[in-house]
Parts: sequence; C-alpha cells; structure tokens
Amino acid sequence: MAENYCFGTLAVGQRYRKHAQVLAEDIQQHAPGVWLIVLTDRPADFASYPQVRPVRHRLQSVKGYHDKRFVVAKALETFETCIFLDADVRIIGAVPETMEFLPGITARHGCGILKHNTRKNRDSKALPLIRDTAHRLNLDLQDVPWLHEFMFAFTRQADLSQDFFDAWEEIANFFQSKGIYGGEGNVMGLAAEKVGISFRLKSHDWFPLFKDNIEKERIKNGQSSPTVKKAYFEEHREIEYPKRTLLGKVVHKLQSKTSYRYRLL
Repeated sequence: MAENYCFGTLAVGQRYRKHAQVLAEDIQQHAPGVWLIVLTDRPADFASYPQVRPVRHRLQSVKGYHDKRFVVAKALETFETCIFLDADVRIIGAVPETMEFLPGITARHGCGILKHNTRKNRDSKALPLIRDTAHRLNLDLQDVPWLHEFMFAFTRQADLSQDFFDAWEEIANFFQSKGIYGGEGNVMGLAAEKVGISFRLKSHDWFPLFKDNIEKERIKNGQSSPTVKKAYFEEHREIEYPKRTLLGKVVHKLQSKTSYRYRLL
C-alpha cells in the first residue's frame, strides 16, 4: 500500500454516501493501493470497500462545508499528504503511482482572495466579512489566497498543521456567526495566511477526473462538449435527485431542516 498520500472525503447523508461509494470504486480501479479516508455517519455502508477507512462522524458546521478540516486532520494522523476530493468527484483514469507535494496546501484551482470575491465587477456577499476578518488578524488581503475547495492537497508543514486547523475552526465559527455558512475556500486562505501555511497552485489535472460544475465550465468555454461526459452527468443526476415517494420527500425535507436547525443553534 502506498503510504505517502491518501485520498479523503466527507460523506454524511445518503446522497453523499452514494457519491463516495462510486468514488471508492473509481479509486479501487484507477489507484489500487491508495487509501480513501471517509468521514461518514454510516461507516457500515463502506464495509465492502477494501481501500476505504470509514470513520464515524457527525457534522459540526452549520451546512457541513467546514467539516472538511476533520477529514484532512484524520488523514494526516497516518499519511504525509491528504488529497481531499468532494464526494461527487469521479476519477476516470489512471492515477500516478506516486505523487509528491510540497509542505502546505496545493490547490487544483485558486487565485487571490480579492480577485475571486470581486469578479465580474460584483463584490461577493462575503467580502465585507473577509475585510473585517483580515483587519482583526492584521492580514494584508493582497497576500491572502483563495482556493476552489472541491480538490486540494494538504501536506504536513513543520508544526503548523494543527495551528491551521484551529485557525480554520476559529474563522469558520466567526463567519457562521455572521450568517456565512459556505465559502470554505475563503476561510482556508485566511487561516493559511494567519499561521504561515504555504500555498501554491498546481492547476493542471493531476489525474483524469470529472466534477459536474467544472465540466460545465469547460463546456461553456469550448474546452469540452456536452456529449463527452454525458454518462457521468447522468449518473451524477441520478444520485443527486433520487426517485422518492411523496412521503419520502416530506420525511427527507423534514430531516434535513431539523439537522440544519440543530447545527445552527
């Protein structure tokens, strides 16, 4: 088994567990010998996947986005590097047998936090809070990065890893107290700059993959066509929008709202 890196994902809820099961099958096919760390509410759902290490987890952040830090922290207990993937990412081709990453964060896609939050001449809703946070932390926003959080690698960096996770939690809680529950790429950038975690971009595909919104952007830019990944789009939709009875839909909606309100409180 390769021990220098692993994959990691968060799979809480039926939809995300199903996505993660498909991802586990992809890894078994295209990256034999590489572990997938899955933080999930139902570890038993992954008992039949030999390369998966399921860890029982209950969501801590309001909408779950900031729980990604628990995945990476758990993975780093054993591995030098964790490549985090959203559960609905597909690996569709061979993964290199070895991949080396420098200490800190390596992002598949990213830019400066100001550039990201002022695109198309429109400021994001989070920008005032980002400015306030940077002021409180004595950070120059020109130096703060942003990353697309669907895929990134985190490699241990001296003794700063735990400081980074602590800062991520602190800043995330502040954002959530102000009603901003997502945008973990912003929070990660602020946390990295606060504690001195290195940040770099590795913007080419590290291995063949599919992510629905990334592929849609490629199609929009003329870099792909709607038919190339049609089967992956269809399978993604089947998982995202499963067929349910009317009662099933009502129960699912009530459960989701109850869990959300509980975490919000």
